[in-house]
Parts: sequence; structure tokens; C-alpha cells
Amino acid sequence: MQLNREALTRAYRQMKLIREFEERLHEEIQTGEIAGFTHLYCGQEAVAVGVCEHLTDRDKIVSTHRGHGHCLAKGCDVEGMMKEIWGSQEGLCNGKGGSMHIADIDKGMLGANGIVGAGAPIAVGAALSNKIDGPDAEGKLAVAIAFSGDGACNQGTTFEAMNLAVVTKAPTIFVFENNHYSEHTGVDYAVGTTRDIASRAEAFGMKVWRADGTDFFAVYDTFRDVLEYVRTPGNGPAAVEFDTERFFGHFEGDPQRYRGEGELDRLRAERDCIKIFRAKVSGAALLDEADLDSLDTDALSAIENAVTASRAAARPQPENVLDNVYISY
Repeated sequence: MQLNREALTRAYRQMKLIREFEERLHEEIQTGEIAGFTHLYCGQEAVAVGVCEHLTDRDKIVSTHRGHGHCLAKGCDVEGMMKEIWGSQEGLCNGKGGSMHIADIDKGMLGANGIVGAGAPIAVGAALSNKIDGPDAEGKLAVAIAFSGDGACNQGTTFEAMNLAVVTKAPTIFVFENNHYSEHTGVDYAVGTTRDIASRAEAFGMKVWRADGTDFFAVYDTFRDVLEYVRTPGNGPAAVEFDTERFFGHFEGDPQRYRGEGELDRLRAERDCIKIFRAKVSGAALLDEADLDSLDTDALSAIENAVTASRAAARPQPENVLDNVYISY
């Protein structure tokens, strides 16, 4: 599908913003100012953006422990996110969510999740809510997306969620980002199938797709087809597997001794989704290098401003400890 200049610019801006957000966090974690575990999304940006560029605020997503990219792609405020990671009262979750639990309900971002596989049942619940609400004026349903990695595909919660989605015909899309390492274990060893992760979802009775997760255009075009199918009342859920890469460890501080010699250098040289995007759009004269360089500068500036604001932002006070603990309906 041919995207216009505005759409291409927006997609690249989102991918580059995620990349610079994560690269900067990789540096800032070393200072000791940020508490808790952090899992970076560098290398997988094409998946989050290629999926979320199709979505509206009515559509819901549920993320993973590696969730910053999904949040930004869904439209969460970059400064609010950075403040959240810094533990500020001004963060998206008032400093109580941190890196692994950022949520923004108004944007349809139902939250990242530190428990592997725990997002899938939440997404099915959100999808059932969408089904009850019914289609829009154009006859299309809002959907719920469950982002999962190759590790989550082994979890019973994910199996149960896929089965329930099929049984109830809930408009759920299970997006599996296969970055080849479930924490520290290669997918060839940890996933017991001779085919792929998508085939597992297919066994539950749902339609599946597969695509190259390092190519934004492959993600975007594939997901358009998935979304059209699931938005149609009566079709029920679907799954898609994107083959992608992560450039940092499972968590910040992971020495990555499970990697082969020169593996990371090869991945950054050959399977970097941002380099691939740049090569395709500049080669086709859709955007020129100057345009892309300008967007790079804008992304760096936005991240610098977010970090500066986060360092100066207010911290939670003792009187805030019981805020957001209970809710009255």
C-alpha cells in the first residue's frame, strides 16, 4: 500500500522517537536516578508503529514488560512517560507505575505488564467489551490488541486467552513479536514447534498471518489485512507473528552472554528497522535524507526536553501513598 508523504513522515517520526527514548534510557539507567527494572524496545519499533498507525482511541492495546514502544506508538505523551519512569508525581500514572506499568486509558493503552503472558486475558476482556458495544456507523468493531513475545507464547494464560477469544468470537488480535530470545533462551530451544508461533494460534481455530517485523511496510500492510478481518462482526480473533530483533538485553544490566560473537553488530547493520525504512523511502524518492535528518533532530530534542523536565518534576509525597489504591464506582 502506497503511503502519502504525511503518513510516511509520521511513521518515521514515531519510530525515531521510540528509538531515541530507549537509547537515552540506556544511558540514564547508569546514573542510578531511575529505580526498578527496565526492558528496552530498541530494534522492534517497526512492529509497534506499523500496528498502532492503524488504530484509533477506541481500539485498546495491552503491552508487556517491554512496553515503552507500544505506549509511544499508541500516542502516550513522551514527557508524561519519561516522568513516570523517573517516578514523578507528574507522570502518566503519578509515579506509581514506573517502566513496566505505564497506562493511559484515554489513549486506549490499558497498561504494560511485568508478568509474562498476563496481557492476553486482559485484551480478551477489553475485546468482549468492544463486542458488546457493537460496531460503529461504518459497521466495524473496535478491537483489542495483545502484544506478546516469544516467551509469552509458552504461557498458559496466553493459551486460555486465545481459546476464550475464539469461543466468544471476541475481536482480539494477538500480536507475537518474536525477537528470538525468551529472556535469555533461544526460540529454537524454548518453543516446541517445528513451524512457528503463529501455527500455535492457528491450532486454536483462528486465522493467522506472518510478516517481517524489521520492515515497517511489511508490518503495516499485513496488519491492515488482519485488522480488516477482525473488525468485521462475526469473524472473531486473529493472530500475527512478526519476526524481529531486540538490540539490548532482556533487562538493563543483562550481560547478554547468550549472544553469538558479533551478533549484535550484525543485527544493527542488517536488521535495523529504521535503517531499512530510510533506505526504502529515500531509494524510492518518497522522502529525502534531509527530511529524515530533520526528523532525527526533532526526536533528539523532544527526548532531551523530556529528560530535563523529568529531573525537575515533583516527586510523590507521603500523603500520596494511598492515592489510586481504591476506586468507588
